[in-house]
Amino acid sequence: MKIESKYQPKSRIERWLEARLPIVRFAHDTAVSYPVPRNLNYFWTFGGVLTFMLASQIVTGITLAMHYVPSGSLAFVSVEKIMRDVNSGWLIRYLHANGASMFFIAVYIHIFRGLYYGSYKAPRELLWILGMINFLLLMAIAFMGYVLPWGQMSFWGTTVITNLFSVVPYVGDWLVELLWGGYAVGDPTLNRFFSLHYLLPFMLVGVVVLHIWALHHVGQNNPTGVEVQDIETETVPFTPDATVKDLFGLSCFLIFFACFVFYIPNFLGHTDNYIPADPGSTPHHIVPEWYFLPFYAILRAIPHKLGGALAMGSAVLALAFLPWIDTSRVRSMRYRPVGRLIFWMFAVSCVSLGYLGAQPAEGGYIIAARIFTALYFLYFPGLFLAGLFETPLPRPASIAQSVLEAKSKMQATAGRHNHPPQTG
Repeated sequence: MKIESKYQPKSRIERWLEARLPIVRFAHDTAVSYPVPRNLNYFWTFGGVLTFMLASQIVTGITLAMHYVPSGSLAFVSVEKIMRDVNSGWLIRYLHANGASMFFIAVYIHIFRGLYYGSYKAPRELLWILGMINFLLLMAIAFMGYVLPWGQMSFWGTTVITNLFSVVPYVGDWLVELLWGGYAVGDPTLNRFFSLHYLLPFMLVGVVVLHIWALHHVGQNNPTGVEVQDIETETVPFTPDATVKDLFGLSCFLIFFACFVFYIPNFLGHTDNYIPADPGSTPHHIVPEWYFLPFYAILRAIPHKLGGALAMGSAVLALAFLPWIDTSRVRSMRYRPVGRLIFWMFAVSCVSLGYLGAQPAEGGYIIAARIFTALYFLYFPGLFLAGLFETPLPRPASIAQSVLEAKSKMQATAGRHNHPPQTG
């Protein structure tokens, strides 16, 4: 969506800068006058939430890195020292640790919103792929960060997950030794993961910038999935219309975040990770952080190491191909009765796999994990076939029509409440 710039430099400094580096014009066109569909709901505020959380994680992470010691004998102690001896260290650490969970909550809502409203369809394929690259980078960063406290779950979780690379034909053992920096998880592993955990977020920032650039080039999707036809009547300026909505959504999210930080800061962690790493004592039940549990359940559901690793990797990578898997010409699931049913089955399977990933790998839990793994992967051929055979519901001809219909429904509902039926 190519938009003509409305920025006009007023002061002498602005005109001087405009002739040499039009950064003020860029900021104005991006964050002030950029037109957004007027029918966006609060699910679209999570892009702003994610941007804020990324900045928060980088700031708190840099602060923690100033006090952390990436050594097998001192890492756990340095984390405790941050909590007890560094000024406001407890707050910085809890903001960072719980911030990772908040980041993933926002990411999963952002992804499921894209799935439901078809935000991966043309012309937004590259936008979606960049989003999936962001997701993979975030998963790598989060996994490496989970290793750094060097507690029991950190150590043994690292051992289990890095061992998966041994299934790669010909070079598997070499990859494991490269990750470990030796023949077992130890000091070299911790140093490598600390370095990557510190550096990869800056790579993530670069891909996020590309993601936002691609978004502003093709324009935002909206709940109807209908493209903007008239900028004057179907869009509103990003500031103040979308900005105020984003700030309100962010404020509500930060209240939710603060409840964890100040009242239940350890709720999302594992108790075994408050025990120093001991290579001679294996925890009874090894589990990753909650945001990895659905993929961990898929890994354990397959009774073959290579097959489980492939299934876990495919569960993420398959999402990147949705623009070509989904054959429907209709974007929004609002107008796709069969597609909507398939979407909710997929959502239920993800939540169920998250629960099963935290349970022991035995008995009925394994059977249930296999059933929901099958449902997870059936989502993709299901979308393909639904796009070919389902009959979509009538869609509005334009965003303006959908807004007018929504207003008329609200007015009709208000009228019924204001004038209750007479009886007697």
